[in-house]
Amino acid sequence: MTPGGPAGADPVGQRGTDAVGLDADVAVVALQLGRPPRGVLSVAHRCPCGLPDVVETAPRLPDGTPFPTLYYLTCPRATAAMSRLEAAGLMREMTRRLAGDPGLMQAQVSAHRDYLARRDVAASTAGVRPLPPDAASAGGMPDRVKCLHALAAHELAVEGSNPLGREAVQAAGSWWASGRCVTVPAAMPAMPAIPAMPAIPAMPAVPAVPAAVAVPAPAVPAVPAAVAIPGGAEP
Repeated sequence: MTPGGPAGADPVGQRGTDAVGLDADVAVVALQLGRPPRGVLSVAHRCPCGLPDVVETAPRLPDGTPFPTLYYLTCPRATAAMSRLEAAGLMREMTRRLAGDPGLMQAQVSAHRDYLARRDVAASTAGVRPLPPDAASAGGMPDRVKCLHALAAHELAVEGSNPLGREAVQAAGSWWASGRCVTVPAAMPAMPAIPAMPAIPAMPAVPAVPAAVAVPAPAVPAVPAAVAIPGGAEP
């Protein structure tokens, strides 16, 4: 399928998580939505720019809340394009056509059944209880059109599954033509390893200080006794 562009513009086959891993894709989707996404199982489709534009979401969120929208459109430019089509009255025109075209109605019934079947598979993959059999699929299927975003996401994720979704994608034009919708920061380079400090050599042993050498004191000569001077004699 080629959504609103020349043949080959849509990256057919670029479905599923990229080699960089789901965590990196979820980080991109968080930038696109302006919030952390919940319950993402995989990337269901990539824009020609390489970024995710549709994710597959578990039918029950981590807190157990039912989430019937299996395929969720994440690219802000794609969602804005769908919103413009909705505001222009395309949903009303499609609903009118459904009521008067049995072939188109049957095609949307098939799309509705495909959605339900794939959602049950997703529940099994996520290890959660499937939604009740009478739960709605998405976008008003099969007999109304209530959300072009959901129909377009279904068609992008599963090519040829949703004729009205295909019409919406084609009518939206080449939303990717002006480049990526968000700026993905470059991964931070790994910090270089800090080299180990060289071992400090042991200090050489300090030789013992020899004991002080006793210096013999010089002998002090005895003081001779005073010489007796004979008394009375005058010099």
